Amino acid sequence: MGFQIGMAIRRGISFSFFLLISLFSFGQSKPTLEQFRQQIETQLAKQPGRYAVAFKDLTTGQELLIHEREEFHAASTMKTPVMIEVYKQAAQKRFSLSDSILIKNEFKSIVDGSPYSLKATDDSDTLIYTKVGTKLPLSAVLYDMIILSSNLATNLIIDLVDAKKVMQTMRDMGIRDMQVRRGVEDTKAFQKGLNNTTTAYDLMLLFEKIATGKAVSPEASQDMIRILLDQRFNSVIPAKLPKTVKVAHKTGSIASVRHDSGIVFLPDGRKYVLVLLSKEIKSDAAVVESLATVSGMIYQYFYQ
Repeated sequence: MGFQIGMAIRRGISFSFFLLISLFSFGQSKPTLEQFRQQIETQLAKQPGRYAVAFKDLTTGQELLIHEREEFHAASTMKTPVMIEVYKQAAQKRFSLSDSILIKNEFKSIVDGSPYSLKATDDSDTLIYTKVGTKLPLSAVLYDMIILSSNLATNLIIDLVDAKKVMQTMRDMGIRDMQVRRGVEDTKAFQKGLNNTTTAYDLMLLFEKIATGKAVSPEASQDMIRILLDQRFNSVIPAKLPKTVKVAHKTGSIASVRHDSGIVFLPDGRKYVLVLLSKEIKSDAAVVESLATVSGMIYQYFYQ
């Protein structure tokens, strides 16, 4: 046992995650859900910050919730509701996903309408900046908004669909607290506290709608899942799961904030929604490791 623990630590596996697996392997009784909840809180408490967790098994309806109604800066998790609005308006025939849109880099602040632009050096997608002045298919811009978390793509799409309509769609879906007010890098709005915000619970509801085919339509939901499965940033929810497990998810991060949210698909057809939010963090790398450990713990507790 001591040798196994030593090996686990050398391989970078969280001790608490390893201990949970070991207890199950040696035949000791499985913790109650409340005991397991406390284990997760203990894991999260190892790093400074505020955290929220929302888990729902879409087969049994079982939930595990921690600070699920607390408000967090949404960071790039707001791009998922924007994607839903694109599919909704496409279904209403306002445009087609095959339409081309002009790639520009000038936007208007929601505070006073003054212009601002984005910097490629501050974006996770730099290639799109080389396309300014040309046209690209809306489907390609949407894809980059999700899998590369492109800020420029996001602002182009918000200009197209209108943030207020995104918010109304969320309310119509029963998502009551999420706020999608603006595009990215609107400094004047940020200074006035006009930010995009979310709760873990609202993101859980949103991904449940997608997972169950109730976001716009079954066909639209399935296409959104296809895009989310191609996510390029996989250091949190998928990081400590078996390779046979697939995750359709959207991350989010800014200074002192790190999030991940999505749908986890098991090989046997079961699926669950998991949302992990953080704020006021000190070490991004340490929090990424801790959140990934929590994801692994949840998988191990409920599905092994």
